[in-house]
Amino acid sequence: MKMKVNLKESYEIKFGSLKNLKLNGIVVTETNVNKYYKLNLPTVIFPAGEKNKTRETKQKVEDELIGLGINRDGIIIALGGGVTGDIAGFVASTLYRGIGYIQVPTTLLAMVDSSIGGKVAVDHPKGKNLIGSFYQPKLVYIDVETLNTLPKKEILNGLTEIIKHSFVYDKDYLEYLEKNYQNILDLDKNVLIHVIKRSIEIKARVVEKDEKESGLRKILNYGHTIGHAIELLSNFKLTHGEAVALGMYFESKIAVELGIMNKHDCDRQNHLLKKLV
Repeated sequence: MKMKVNLKESYEIKFGSLKNLKLNGIVVTETNVNKYYKLNLPTVIFPAGEKNKTRETKQKVEDELIGLGINRDGIIIALGGGVTGDIAGFVASTLYRGIGYIQVPTTLLAMVDSSIGGKVAVDHPKGKNLIGSFYQPKLVYIDVETLNTLPKKEILNGLTEIIKHSFVYDKDYLEYLEKNYQNILDLDKNVLIHVIKRSIEIKARVVEKDEKESGLRKILNYGHTIGHAIELLSNFKLTHGEAVALGMYFESKIAVELGIMNKHDCDRQNHLLKKLV
């Protein structure tokens, strides 16, 4: 099963099993993911957590990659969640002025959001994702079985972005989520694949129309203006999903006050978001 993001440098999104994944390159991953998955390739490992999505980590990853002999024709394989994808993608965008990278997301959040669209960055003490670039991967490879290793909190983390996609783009999708919320939490494979595919379709269509976020793509930032501030102020003790859920809650309240969102939609959204708590 595969999908495509149609850009100047287009790429495919494939669904399959990590057991069947045959790639050449150097893996970049973090300590938690490395406990579960090994691709029998040279591997660079950095400490897990958003607090490590820094310029210092990027430099250490670059040093190790160069030490392993990566060259201009090399491929970086980002194996992990959003932090891994961001760091590995940003390294790829600057190393030798740009080399190829492949996203292999292992969290629900990364599958439906951060692995698609080419936003790569590191954080700065003054803000989240302040230093980065737009740099598209060569391939995104998704194995939904990796979600079985995640705690419930990480599934809820991804669900925030999924709910966001439905509210900014597709009311039919919202109805599906309301009916199948528990099936997602139960990791029903068929439901998960449907949800992941639909969220990818939504993000891909938006990115195709506005790759560099000059207009339409800004809708994908719903909940993020306030959410990123909350995330930073919590010193990343709150997950991205938790912070964005709070951002969506407060931004919807503001939108109602400004008359650009009706109270029914606001209440409907927040009823669904409360299930994440």
